[in-house]
Amino acid sequence: MKKITIILIAFQLLACAELQQVVNQLPQGTSEIGSAQIASGLKQALDFGIDKQVTKLTQKDGFYKNTLVKILLPKELQKVDKTLRDIGLGSLADEGLKVLNRAAEDAVGEATPIFINAVKNMSFNDAKTILLGKDDAATQYLTNSTKTALYAKFNPVIKNSFEKVGAAKIWKNIIKKYNSIPLTKNVNTDLTDYVTNEALNGVYKMIAVEEKQIRTKASSRTTDLLKKVFVLQD
Repeated sequence: MKKITIILIAFQLLACAELQQVVNQLPQGTSEIGSAQIASGLKQALDFGIDKQVTKLTQKDGFYKNTLVKILLPKELQKVDKTLRDIGLGSLADEGLKVLNRAAEDAVGEATPIFINAVKNMSFNDAKTILLGKDDAATQYLTNSTKTALYAKFNPVIKNSFEKVGAAKIWKNIIKKYNSIPLTKNVNTDLTDYVTNEALNGVYKMIAVEEKQIRTKASSRTTDLLKKVFVLQD
């Protein structure tokens, strides 16, 4: 029973029937990898994925030129963007979007230590749940374990970044111009909370991308431990 449990843990995201079928096909005595190694392999995969994807997002245009996570305007300001472009102020609208994404890029640098701590504290039961869970089980684990702490870290960084890149001034000018256009309804919004949540969504989305790579592509398993753990599912 112990042997079967260890083997089951090594298989990611397969239906129960598929798991049993594969287990039944394995030779008797097959268990070259223990539960501790399986958990370590999962932690290593998450560490690599976090490092790779978080690093991408902290670079210039990590958000702004990434169509998966680019921060667009909230619904109530989309009319502002469209109206500015309609009257020939597209460059101003572009600058407004850019500074929102720059703030997110600044904030994501705060994420790595929090993610590393979450992975470090992962229990064997957590690892088992992730390996036998849904396609985004690892991402959901990190979301549940880190979102509150990340919001607390991101929010002040984004606020400071707005000041650093002049976002407050830019958006004050955008809103002023929009509100001065005849027949428009005045708008006024605080973007700090919005950008904080969009930055969080972007981080988790990119981690989900990396999780899928590890689960589905052997070439993404870049160490002997990863290969040893995840080859059992293939």
